[in-house]
Amino acid sequence: MAGVLAVASTAISSTLTRDTAQRSLSRMVIDSRFLVRSTRVEATKGGVSAVCEPLPPDRPLWFPGSSPPEWLDGSLPGDYGFDPLGLGSDPELLRWFAQAELIHGRWAMLAVAGILIPEYLESLGVVENFSWYDAGARDYFADHTTLFVVQMILMGWVEGRRWADLIRPGCVDIEPKYPTKKNPKPDVGYPGGLWFDPLMWGRGSPEPVMVLRTKEIKNGRLAMLAFVGFWFQAIYTGEGPLENLSAHIADPGHCNIFQAFTSH
Repeated sequence: MAGVLAVASTAISSTLTRDTAQRSLSRMVIDSRFLVRSTRVEATKGGVSAVCEPLPPDRPLWFPGSSPPEWLDGSLPGDYGFDPLGLGSDPELLRWFAQAELIHGRWAMLAVAGILIPEYLESLGVVENFSWYDAGARDYFADHTTLFVVQMILMGWVEGRRWADLIRPGCVDIEPKYPTKKNPKPDVGYPGGLWFDPLMWGRGSPEPVMVLRTKEIKNGRLAMLAFVGFWFQAIYTGEGPLENLSAHIADPGHCNIFQAFTSH
């Protein structure tokens, strides 16, 4: 009797083990399929951040009453459904365009600040003979070739790391590791952490993070337009933006954009 019970219990346990293994295998297959599907969905959204709350379907659009394209679903900061040429229909291109716009916007904000602040300091007498337009032709502490080579090396290193992070997110993470602290997963284009986000503004709840990133991209777009305006002003008037602004405020009827086209 004992032998029969032993054989029966062994058969039952083996059957349960086999059934458990089959269920585990099925679950693994389902999870893997879900993972692949999730990855594809994420790719179609241009590399969506896990810490951002997507904008609602009734979000403001660039043209009221229009229907945004399906690939612009509000999951990217600053998404107002503007893509009349369909450039973002390719998921990989959308991912690249989103990062390119972010980086260009940041550079433009730095450029605008680097133009306005020294010009203002020049008006106060702190800086002498400032001109951003011909700054590259002036003499500095080293010759132009040396400065160009050093800049190419440094920029190449930074851009190389950014490109590597775009291909394999998180591979260039430099956050200090502590056994009792779990570091947040870095987002492509938003390094954050101790070095780039010491106040942890970009690691709060999803909705405020999306608001902050939307403000950043909107200011970046405005800075890109502002820099183009600075460039045209320097060509047509030979003056800086603050000088043009002061002249326009003093005589808006004559000192405006139309004068630049009629006087040249």
